[in-house]
Amino acid sequence: MLTAAFALSHAFRTVVTLVAMSLRSELALGNETIGLVGAAFHITFGVMQLPMGLALDLYGPRRVVAVVFPVAVGGAILAVLSSDAQSLVAGQLLIGLGCSPVFLAALVIIGRSYPPEQFSRLSGIVLGVGGAGMLITGTPMAWLVDAWSWRAAYLVLALASLVAWALALRLLSSEPFIEDRQGQTFAAALQQTKAILVEPQTMGIIALGAVTYASFISLRGLWLVPLLTDRHGLTLIESGHVALAGSIVVLFGPPLFGRVDPGGRKRRPLIVGCTIVYAGLFALLASGTSATSDVVLTVIVSGLAGYFVLQYADVQSSFAPAVLGRASAIFNTSMFLGVAGMQWISGLAASAASEHGMDPLCAALWIISVLLLIGAGAFVFLPSSKHSPSE
Repeated sequence: MLTAAFALSHAFRTVVTLVAMSLRSELALGNETIGLVGAAFHITFGVMQLPMGLALDLYGPRRVVAVVFPVAVGGAILAVLSSDAQSLVAGQLLIGLGCSPVFLAALVIIGRSYPPEQFSRLSGIVLGVGGAGMLITGTPMAWLVDAWSWRAAYLVLALASLVAWALALRLLSSEPFIEDRQGQTFAAALQQTKAILVEPQTMGIIALGAVTYASFISLRGLWLVPLLTDRHGLTLIESGHVALAGSIVVLFGPPLFGRVDPGGRKRRPLIVGCTIVYAGLFALLASGTSATSDVVLTVIVSGLAGYFVLQYADVQSSFAPAVLGRASAIFNTSMFLGVAGMQWISGLAASAASEHGMDPLCAALWIISVLLLIGAGAFVFLPSSKHSPSE
C-alpha cells in the first residue's frame, strides 16, 4: 500500500503538465505561474524529506503515514476547488507535504523488517512499481481531462489517495522495536542528524546522489524535447512517443538492478562503473549523430537509470538501522537539490554556448556528463562507511 501511495506521488508530480492547457484557458494562468504550480509540489516534498526521516525514526512508519498522508488528500481537494493561482499553488504545496514520507516509510520498513540482502530487490520493486504512477497521467488521465475537466483529474487522485491511506492504516503493522530509539526526544534526534552529516561516508554518498538522478531528470524533463525537435526536426508528438517509451523502460530498471545487486564491497564498484557508463551515454548524446541513435541512447539512459536503486542499498548498509530514516532522507534531499542544481548549471552552459555561436544542447549534455564523472570521483576517493559489510 505504501508503494501504491508512492505511485500516486508520481502521478501528482506529473499531472500539472497534463492540465496546463486547461489552466491557461480557465484560470488565465501564464507559463511562469504554471511553472510555479508544478514546482510547488517539489518544494515541500524536498524540504520535508529530512523532517520526515527524523519522524520515521522516532515514531515509525504507521504513525507518520497516518498523520501526514491525508494532507495530500486535502491538498488535492483544495486544487479541485481552486479558482486562482494562489489556491492552486497552496494545494500543490499540501500535496507535496502529504506525499513526502511514503517512499521513505517503505524504505524504513524494508530496512528494519527484512534481511539486508533483500533490500535492493525489494526497494527496486518499490521504485519500479511506484514509477508506474507516471503512466497514470498519460492517456487515461488525458481522456478524463478531455471528457470532463482538469478538476476531475485532481478529484480522482484525491479519492485514490484516500483509499490508499485507509488501506495502509489497516495493513501496516507495528514495526520491530529498536532499542537505540528508546526515550529519544525530537531535539536529541535532530542533534543525531547533525552527526550523520559529519560521518566520513556521508559526503561521498551525497556527492554522487546529487548527480545521478538529476542527470536522468534533466534529460527527461528539460532537454529531451529540444534535443529531438531542434536537432533532428521531430514533431512534438513524435518526441512524446520517445518520452513515453523511456517512461515505460525506466519501470523495469530498478527491479532488475535490485536482483543483480552483488552486495557488500562489490556493490560500490558496480555503482561507479554504471555512473561512468552513464556519463559516456550523455557524452554520446552531446556529440549528436542521427535521430535514430539519439532515440536509442535516450531509451538506454532510461533503462540504466535503474542502477540508482543500488545507491539506496549503499545508504542502507552505510548507516545504523536506528538512523536509517534520517540517512535516507539526507540522501533524498541531495537528489532533489541536485536536480535543481544540474538543471540550472546545464542551462547556464547552454546559454553560454549560444552566446559564443556553439550548440547549446551539446554544451548542456557535456556538462551533465562531466558532473557525473565528478560525482563518481568523489564517491571513490572520499571515505566509505565502516558499517558496510566486507563481503
